Amino acid sequence: MNPTVRHRPEVHGHRGCRGLRPENTLSAFLHALELGVDVLEMDVVISADKQVVVSHEPWLNPLFCLSPEGHPIAVDAPPQQHNLYRMPYVSIRQCDCGQSHPGFPEQVADPSYKPLLSEVLAAVESAVLRLGRRPVGYSIEIKSEPEYDNIFSPSPSDFLPLVLAELTSMGVLSRTTLLCFDARILQLAHRALPSLATCLLLEAHQPWIESVQQLGFVPTTLGPDFHSASVTAVTALRTAFPGLRIVPWTVNEPDDLRRFIRLGVDGITTDYPDRLLPLLGQLF
Repeated sequence: MNPTVRHRPEVHGHRGCRGLRPENTLSAFLHALELGVDVLEMDVVISADKQVVVSHEPWLNPLFCLSPEGHPIAVDAPPQQHNLYRMPYVSIRQCDCGQSHPGFPEQVADPSYKPLLSEVLAAVESAVLRLGRRPVGYSIEIKSEPEYDNIFSPSPSDFLPLVLAELTSMGVLSRTTLLCFDARILQLAHRALPSLATCLLLEAHQPWIESVQQLGFVPTTLGPDFHSASVTAVTALRTAFPGLRIVPWTVNEPDDLRRFIRLGVDGITTDYPDRLLPLLGQLF
């Protein structure tokens, strides 16, 4: 082991492995699992019939999704036109969201639908047994924002129980961290299940220590935009909140990956697990 590196950070596959397979699809999660990630990161929204759907946006993204009829979606189409919260899951499932993403040239297109959270968990748990590897962790981001309430998503008090019910039913709650930018979700989760691992997500402009203080409790993990991370910021946070885990997002370039390994963060969220894993193999 390199003596300058304190410990091996966890590898968190962002939306599965967005750089390699269409995001938040069964293909992406299973490929990331085969690569050897420690944690699968994914996003969840709610359909009109209250199904927990794995999707980053609560609408169809025109960059890589087709309409239920199989037609391209105009890039300037208003989100309300393809609002998943107004669509029953049977319609959502008809949409191919496995088109090539223009921002990820290494991504292999794979016709794919937006799966249910329960479907992803069942497929991954089965694959873990088949591969004979240790169980994987789950980072589940609830896509809640105050301006989304009752337009693109239920209110937090209705949203959170739907997600917790799926995680409980699948028996993976103890291996799950609940992520959110919306403090309301995390506060509700902490009151309902104080032992549940939680992660406060932060944009680059949001201060680390003040944001944790405003939350009202110390979460398990802080998930900052990697652009805001520095030796000074990491040191100050560890001094203020000893034991608070740091898992930055989304780190993709080799130089940045090396920098965060040296920083001694607890995990690294990346679209390219195939870049991070070899680096860790050289060090640990």
